[in-house]
Amino acid sequence: MNKNLAKWFLLLCVAGLALMIAPAVFAQEAGGGGGGWGSLGGPIGAGLVVIGGGLGIGRIGGSAVESMARQPEMADRIFTVTIITAAMVEVGFLFGVLIGFLALGT
Repeated sequence: MNKNLAKWFLLLCVAGLALMIAPAVFAQEAGGGGGGWGSLGGPIGAGLVVIGGGLGIGRIGGSAVESMARQPEMADRIFTVTIITAAMVEVGFLFGVLIGFLALGT
């Protein structure tokens, strides 16, 4: 990841976190009766989780293919470990999306 992309990602993470805690800081109802900026924290958080999950699984897959190309005799073991690791990332990804959507509904 280049530095410019990393700066934008960090900025979006900070903005999403700020929007998620805004209702508590300003003593408003979560989800906001007025539908202000505080209600955007959940969707932004869910979007960041989707981006992170996609990048993680893509990196796992790319590394697995590279490893299989270097050592074809280990392809079966690498494939098994890749599937298990991708499943773990997917569980974290789904949990993050669920939390983001729950933050939207409250």
